[in-house]
Amino acid sequence: MRRRRQQAGVGGAVLGRIDWMTFCLFLGLAVIGWMMIFSVSYEEYRQLGPSGFLSTSAGKQAIWLGICGGIFAFIMLFDHKFWQTFAYPVYAFSMLMLVLVLFLGTNIKGATSWFSFGGFSFQPSELAKFGTCLGVSAFLSAYSTDLRNARAQLTVLGLLLVPMLLILLQPDAGSALVFTSFLVVLFRQGLSSTYYIVGGLSIMLLILGLVFPPLPIMIALALLGTAVLAYQLPAQYKGYALGGVAVLGAGSYFLYGLDYGWHVLGALAVAFLVAAFAAYQNRNGRLAFLLAIFLLAGSGLAYAASYGFNQVLKPHQQDRINVWLQPEKCDERGSLYNLAQSKTAIGSGGLEGKGFLNGTMTKLNYVPEQSTDFIFCTIGEEQGFIGAMGIVVLFLLLMLRITVLAERQRSAFARNYAYCVAGIVFIHVFINIGMTMGLMPIIGIPLPLISKGGSSLLGFTLMIAVLLKMDKHRMRA
Repeated sequence: MRRRRQQAGVGGAVLGRIDWMTFCLFLGLAVIGWMMIFSVSYEEYRQLGPSGFLSTSAGKQAIWLGICGGIFAFIMLFDHKFWQTFAYPVYAFSMLMLVLVLFLGTNIKGATSWFSFGGFSFQPSELAKFGTCLGVSAFLSAYSTDLRNARAQLTVLGLLLVPMLLILLQPDAGSALVFTSFLVVLFRQGLSSTYYIVGGLSIMLLILGLVFPPLPIMIALALLGTAVLAYQLPAQYKGYALGGVAVLGAGSYFLYGLDYGWHVLGALAVAFLVAAFAAYQNRNGRLAFLLAIFLLAGSGLAYAASYGFNQVLKPHQQDRINVWLQPEKCDERGSLYNLAQSKTAIGSGGLEGKGFLNGTMTKLNYVPEQSTDFIFCTIGEEQGFIGAMGIVVLFLLLMLRITVLAERQRSAFARNYAYCVAGIVFIHVFINIGMTMGLMPIIGIPLPLISKGGSSLLGFTLMIAVLLKMDKHRMRA
């Protein structure tokens, strides 16, 4: 009887008062992920037989699932206050691992991002995501932190730039991009929306600069600024001014392809004249000044993007961007092959899919990296539109539940930490699923809990287990 009580006590300590919805979503996604990995490696399993199961991709993932299960249980038994107390040391340790991998790591596919031991590999950038969650949460929860203060903004920026730069040195641009997800928690903590607006516009102009030459972008910006100022004119002038801007825009669009430089410069000159007239009539010098800054900065970004793409990037790097933004310029048997096969695999699943273990493109290994970056193709082919949407819904529920957990925390540290986790899950899901369909660049970001990889599974297990542990004790915060 005493033994049973002890076992019940341990089980209660691990799972008692846990948020079961989040736990079930986490566990369900991990199990679905293992099933998809088993499907991808089924031919490998058939060749090796049951005795060689642990040597297959599914077998290695099963080992990692066991390890992560043990770590999850250990965290549930651990004191929840440990993570806030030692947030900065854990952050520093994860940064140290990023430094060491540059010197002691194994180069795999051109990136020194892995520690290899005993047939297994570990990617410290996954631990760095967890460490950065703790470090940023600890800083934001300090009473002295006010994100309206420039010093606080620079400090949190430094906390994010250190792992990003270290990961870029590996180089692994995909993993470095994940750290932009911390903008979610910074917005929740009151960082000015101006930064997000400026950042969004800058990204848009950089992308446009990769697709179009700088000159038409400059014309479009000038006409846009002129239209804004013309709209401020008195009623008797407004219609004529906006009509003139529309005529200039249409004329520039149709004449640009004729390669006459004078009409382009003329359109810009007239646009500036209309802008000056509008500013004079309204005495709105501040608005005109801001629009002029927008024009100069936007034109500079567009030119920088165009110059960097054409003069700095190597041909294979240009191909990666063209696959995303201008696939018509790519060779379907070359740089576009992965994406073309990915779309074909997803589309071939139809509404209900071909069934578990019945994916022909999966079995014949048409899609490279099927068990890691392109695992969503296996889901689309075997489970069809219904199964693919089911996975998306599960992730949406998980992210929604994490935000619910965040808002019910009494501790600022726990709330900030939850938003950090939600942001990381979101950017992983958004980019991974998007890149399999050509909506995002192919940058090698795994699908959380689904893609093969012990490092990724361990990282997300740590993040979610610690969140559930802190939520379990939220009334004691």
